[in-house]
Amino acid sequence: MDNINLTNSEWYVLDCLWETSPMTVMELVAALGDRLGWAKSTTITTLRRMEAKGLVLCTVEGRTKHYAPAVQRDQAVRGETRSFLDKVYRGSVGLMVSALAEDRALSRAEIDELYEILHKAEEGQR
Repeated sequence: MDNINLTNSEWYVLDCLWETSPMTVMELVAALGDRLGWAKSTTITTLRRMEAKGLVLCTVEGRTKHYAPAVQRDQAVRGETRSFLDKVYRGSVGLMVSALAEDRALSRAEIDELYEILHKAEEGQR
């Protein structure tokens, strides 16, 4: 599945499933109820929509439905990161980092981490 664009609700469900999978409907109802205060009907409706979109897989054992993610976390993160960059920073990583630096939102450890990431990227370009 290319070009994944998830709603906040879909992220919440997938985050639960990426942590533990498969999960029953009632396990998801409990987890999302605890985390977000969702009602059972909200969880079931969201799962139904996600299954129709191909974001989750559902298997039935007896009368129990088990859900698992149909997309990998890293796949979803890459798609969302690109979407965020395109929407907010016109696709520019430089503009994003500049905004963070100007806002003093980067710690010394994060700056060091960025240098390391850039160094590895540079080595990969050679």
